[in-house]
Amino acid sequence: MKSIPTLRYALALAVLAASPAMAGDAALDQAILQLQHEWEHINYELPEKQRAAAFEALEQRAEAVVKQFPGRAEPLIWDGIVYSSHAGAKGGLGALDLAKTARDRLQAAEKIDPHALQGSAYTSLGTLFHKVPGWPIGFGDDDKARSYLQKALQLNPNGIDPNYFWADFEYGQHHYKEAMQALEKAMHAPARPARPLADKGRRQEISVLMAKIRDEAGDQLSLK
Repeated sequence: MKSIPTLRYALALAVLAASPAMAGDAALDQAILQLQHEWEHINYELPEKQRAAAFEALEQRAEAVVKQFPGRAEPLIWDGIVYSSHAGAKGGLGALDLAKTARDRLQAAEKIDPHALQGSAYTSLGTLFHKVPGWPIGFGDDDKARSYLQKALQLNPNGIDPNYFWADFEYGQHHYKEAMQALEKAMHAPARPARPLADKGRRQEISVLMAKIRDEAGDQLSLK
């Protein structure tokens, strides 16, 4: 069973730097980009102790974007991402309700358009199901996690986020070589010009996980 501290750590990472909508809706694109930039500021620039309150405030803005663009998957995805981030910042048993809300938002987005934001709903759902504790505490399920993460990679095989979170999943299964291969791919993923802070932060997380794998795997790790 996964621990509550693991949930806190995981949900702090279970957020995506998905690109804005590409459906020609300039207003929606701008609204999503603003949420992304606010999320980046909170996640990468604010002190850890201030993040929970800041993410809670951002939830309200994300909900407003969902209402402004009903029937669109993109706002629901970012609403789910913000709830996941709040859960990670809050930690403990109280994070589980936030994680459930994130799951519900992401699954609603999946039903509308699973391809939205290059399959970002799949990546977040996979991470949630992998890292949230399983029954009887939470809804965690590694089989569902694997399925979601593989779907995300099918839609965005070269993306920094799906490769990073797939690596984290493989690391959790003690598949160190596979995890490192995915991390190498994530590290060399194409840059996102509108998201330099998100790219920088994600690459720092990639480096941390690489170092952790090297420390744990030792002589088991052999990459050509």
